[in-house]
Amino acid sequence: QVQLVESGGGLVQAGGSLRLSCAASGRTFSNYAMGWFRQAPGKEREFVAAITWTTGTTYYADSVKGRFTISRDNAKNTVSVQMNSLKPEDTAVYYCATSNRLSRRRNDYNYWGQGTQVTVSS
Repeated sequence: QVQLVESGGGLVQAGGSLRLSCAASGRTFSNYAMGWFRQAPGKEREFVAAITWTTGTTYYADSVKGRFTISRDNAKNTVSVQMNSLKPEDTAVYYCATSNRLSRRRNDYNYWGQGTQVTVSS
């Protein structure tokens, strides 16, 4: 089992920044990559960004490329996403998840955190 705990969500004005973190514990050695997804009310959960633990290779959704930066701290088993130039359309519950491959597909992720709310006001 892998346990994931997100933190760092909150309310911010458009143009502002937030940093989300995800702490992993448990059988983390079995996970190759960590990803962030988000889900807005009435919408499907969508991919945001992902990173591999070993090489730090990253994927980003086009909608956040250039504004969000994902990073990892192997010593702390933590993955973070720095979100800059936030827009109202970034408002969603953000989830971190683990996968045995670097992927944009939700179904490739097996363990999920409980989510953290990000609200961007206009």
